[in-house]
Amino acid sequence: MTLSSLWMSAQTIVADSTHKEKIAEKLTALSHMSGEEVISMIIRGALDISARILIALVILAIGRWIIRYLKNILRKMLTKREVDASLKSFLMSLVSISLTLFLIITIISILGIDTTSFVAIFASIGMALSGTLQNFAGGVMILIFKPFHVGDFIEAQGQTGTVKEIQLFNTIINTPDNKTIMIPNGGISTGIINNYSKENRRRVEWTFGIGYGDDYDKAKATIAELLEQDDRILPEPAHFIALSSLGDSSVNIVVRVWTSTDNFWSVFFDMNEKVYKTFAEENLNIPFPQMDVHLYNEK
Repeated sequence: MTLSSLWMSAQTIVADSTHKEKIAEKLTALSHMSGEEVISMIIRGALDISARILIALVILAIGRWIIRYLKNILRKMLTKREVDASLKSFLMSLVSISLTLFLIITIISILGIDTTSFVAIFASIGMALSGTLQNFAGGVMILIFKPFHVGDFIEAQGQTGTVKEIQLFNTIINTPDNKTIMIPNGGISTGIINNYSKENRRRVEWTFGIGYGDDYDKAKATIAELLEQDDRILPEPAHFIALSSLGDSSVNIVVRVWTSTDNFWSVFFDMNEKVYKTFAEENLNIPFPQMDVHLYNEK
């Protein structure tokens, strides 16, 4: 056993003995009190506890109102100064949690509970929740380096969606099918982030197939005409059309164009529909996987 452990054990023994002595003194004092004095003491104690509880409830109500008031002032100030939405949500979360913890400690003190014990408990919880502290640090890193902002469409930690809010410990995104997902900031700050909104334009790519024997030049000209008719497709860089491969059942044509990030999916889906309909009108076949079976009569 080390000297430090012996010292801690000695302190514990002294504390226990002191606690026992205080209890013994109180029991001795009670034994010398009359019944009326005991009842009077109980009533005073009950009134004291009731008063403390009442004051704590009043402080709780006033404190919550003050927190809401301060948050509204901070929100208006940040909005007036046109602070970045990502930083705004982070600061609001930080202020809310800090003020709430201060209010809890104040109420505990009013109730007569030793706050030093609770501070030690909070410190122990903080040590245990090291992952949460990593998420806090990750949130700070996100705000400093700004890999994405509120409103950006990102892919991170296997999830894809639009950033709705950057909080103290988590980043909240909305998926395209309107699911809300909370991703810990620690994982985001140390992982790969694909920010689709970072650039103002994106490349759209298709692979269209035509049947063997169909006129390739005609198919290429048809696709080029459809691309030129769409104002959402950028003229520069120019579109790219080429025969990419000779598949098992089709001659595959790769098509690449550039468009603004906001129009990416609308251009992609609309062109699929236009090519399907126009190829049918131009007698260009879009083949499907098939197998030719040849039968021989051996006699």
